[in-house]
Amino acid sequence: MSPSRSETGTVVDPLRPADHRDSDAPSEINGPALGVGGWARWAWRQLTSMRTALVLLLFLAIAAVPGSLFPQRTADPNGVTQWQRDNPDVFPLADAVGLFDVYSSPWFSAIYLLLFASLIGCVIPRAKHHYKALRSVPPRTPARLSRLVDYQETMIATDEATADPAGDAVRLAQHQLRRAGYRVHRYDEPGWASVSAERGYLRETGNLVFHIALVGVLVSVAIGGGFAYTGQRVVVEGTTFVNALSDYSSFNPGRFIDGTRLAPYSITLDDFRVSYQLPGMPGAGQAGDFSADVTIRSSGRDDRTESVIVNYPITVAGDRIYLLGNGYAPTLTVRDAAGEVVWSESQPFLPQDSNMTSLGIIKIPDGLPEQLGLVGFFYPTQGVLPSGAFTSVYPDVVNPVLTLNVFSGDLGIDDGTPRSVYTLEVDGLTQHTGGDTGLDSLELTPGATVNLPNGWGTITWEAASEQEPVKRFASLQIQHDPTSGWVLAFAILAMAGLFAALFVPRRRIWVKARTVPAGVHLEYAGLARGEDPTLHTAVRDIANDHAAALNRARGANPEGETR
Repeated sequence: MSPSRSETGTVVDPLRPADHRDSDAPSEINGPALGVGGWARWAWRQLTSMRTALVLLLFLAIAAVPGSLFPQRTADPNGVTQWQRDNPDVFPLADAVGLFDVYSSPWFSAIYLLLFASLIGCVIPRAKHHYKALRSVPPRTPARLSRLVDYQETMIATDEATADPAGDAVRLAQHQLRRAGYRVHRYDEPGWASVSAERGYLRETGNLVFHIALVGVLVSVAIGGGFAYTGQRVVVEGTTFVNALSDYSSFNPGRFIDGTRLAPYSITLDDFRVSYQLPGMPGAGQAGDFSADVTIRSSGRDDRTESVIVNYPITVAGDRIYLLGNGYAPTLTVRDAAGEVVWSESQPFLPQDSNMTSLGIIKIPDGLPEQLGLVGFFYPTQGVLPSGAFTSVYPDVVNPVLTLNVFSGDLGIDDGTPRSVYTLEVDGLTQHTGGDTGLDSLELTPGATVNLPNGWGTITWEAASEQEPVKRFASLQIQHDPTSGWVLAFAILAMAGLFAALFVPRRRIWVKARTVPAGVHLEYAGLARGEDPTLHTAVRDIANDHAAALNRARGANPEGETR
């Protein structure tokens, strides 16, 4: 039946349906509605694709960057306080988006959970497919091996007494390939025999191991986050830290930690040693080494001494103890007008620069006519700037000086609101020395005593000793993570799987033999999955080794012709 023309001149084929795109009949072709289930399946396929998993892994790496740029409350609460002091206008916004709690923020957790679901969705079907592939036999030998890029052929003379020279040649190749680590299977047809060999499944196994190990890392980190805790404590020389919730400066527990079952031990800071490059030498003032010598006491064990060094933590009852920082802690005593001691402590002063110019806050809530807050600066080696302001010119204690500005008023301690011991809210307080008061700041040297304003009493700097007039403190971080070993094991497993996925070649080799009047015509061919620059060499070596073995087996030495 021949096509005809319609009134509009369009060629109409009677074999085409009326709603064909070339027909004159108006038609509306609508795809089937997916519905809720269809859209859910589509979304799941998109989420569990390898492309999505890689994108989420990239997003997770990018999302972790702020954790290294901004101080984190779990690791450096003092750094967060300092950042807030230096950037008071930007801090509320940065805190609202979770830049100081990156790894527990909602946006980081969302990427984390999506990556977890994506990896699970990728790994399960691929593992099933890989398991089936491992149980299957190598594919049939192609009819025309010469079409493959890596191809060689050889003619081998045979002994006329041999009943099946082609079969013998293939059996020998089968044995050699099996010894070389290939999975082999015979495929014989009338007139020829062949062996199909395959190896390199370790590549896909390594790929799966890598992704399973990533899931293991994610699970371990998630579980560890629930049962781990991190705490900080500033310990002054000669004082003791007890591993109890009440003795921490800051404590960040996991979801399932309430702080009531901490391991019972205590740490006493016996001595903090630091060496500085002397003036006039290269790198003058730089610290050469830090070491916190501590005595550890734990239940049921003898006391022992350890040294906590930067990047070399110690382990106590499963807790890892790190040295985060250090500084000076002048010992100050405040007496009232009658000479009675109302406050006496070794107060840590936080370093503000490389020469250890340090800031300290002293709060005296009771014992005086008003609550007092003192903002002090400690200069290990006092120098004077051109402006007349004091500074430290060397980090070691050579010419120590302490200055204090005195504030009075309600310190906000009695209302139950938590207050940092390293900050003082001066709004609403009355300043008595320094600044615009017209009175100089209080200035002390080791062993000196000065009067407080308004005859309220005195403050004395108690010298620790003539050799060391001021004590030092060490900032320790106590970290407990029961899954850290699992994270390390999965990370090593992931690296091993990645190396296998990158460096193990996946290839197939075929050896085909047929008997001809001149002997046995042998064909060798190889095919790689992906890039394999060594495939040509592998096919050539297999062909040469096989030909040599055939000649030795037949007791003949004719040269086979290889093309």
